[in-house]
Amino acid sequence: MSSNCLDSIVIQQAGQRPDRLILLFHGVGSSPESMLPLGHRLAAEFAHATVVSVASPFASDISAGYQWFSVQGVTEKNRVERVATAMTTFLAEVRSWQEREDATASTTVLVGFSQGAVMALEATSKHPSPAARVVAIAGRFAALPAETAQHTSLHLLHGKLDAVISYRFAVETAQCLLGIGGDVTVDVLPFVGHEINVDIIELTVRHLQSHVPKVLWEEALSVKTNKA
Repeated sequence: MSSNCLDSIVIQQAGQRPDRLILLFHGVGSSPESMLPLGHRLAAEFAHATVVSVASPFASDISAGYQWFSVQGVTEKNRVERVATAMTTFLAEVRSWQEREDATASTTVLVGFSQGAVMALEATSKHPSPAARVVAIAGRFAALPAETAQHTSLHLLHGKLDAVISYRFAVETAQCLLGIGGDVTVDVLPFVGHEINVDIIELTVRHLQSHVPKVLWEEALSVKTNKA
C-alpha cells in the first residue's frame, strides 16, 4: 500500500531557486514527523535551502508509519534484493523533488536515519549519484560498494550503543570507502543509541557547513601543480 505523497513535509521552501535541496528520510515504521527536529535545525542554519522530510512510500508491516522495504525476516542476502527493488522508487522520489525545486545532484543533500540512511547510502552506488552530500545516521550499506561516487561526500554518524544497527558497520564502511578513494567522514558517539540526539544534529550541521569535498581539494591541487 503506497502512502500519499502529501504525507511528506516541506519544512522550509526557498523563496527562489534553492542553493541546496535537503531531503530527509526517516526510519522504518516511522514518519516524516520524526525528522522535524533535525529538519528545523537545518532550515535555521541554511536559510536559502529547501528542506523536506520525505514520507517513505509504503505502509509499515511492523508498526504504524512507513517503510521503503520490509524488515520482517530480513537477512544479509535478501536485504540487498529488497533495497534494490525499492531503489527505483527512491531515486524517482529524489528526482521528483529536484525537478520541483530546479535542483541538481550538485545542490542536493540526502540525510537519512536507519532505513532512510540505508537507502541514501545505496543511492550513491548508482551512476550518476543523485546527490553531492549524504549524511547517514545509524545506517549501513546493504552491501559494501566495489566503487565509490567520486562527486559525493559521505558523512557517517553512529551511536556506539546502537542495538539496532551496530556502529561497526559505520567503521567498516569508512574503511572500505577510504580504500577505494572515497570522500568519507565517520563519527562514532560513545553514549548514543539508535537515535538522533542533539549531538548528532549539531554534527550534521557542522559537516554540511565546513567539510570541503575531496573533489575540490583535488581540483585545487591539480591547478597548483599545473602552475608550478
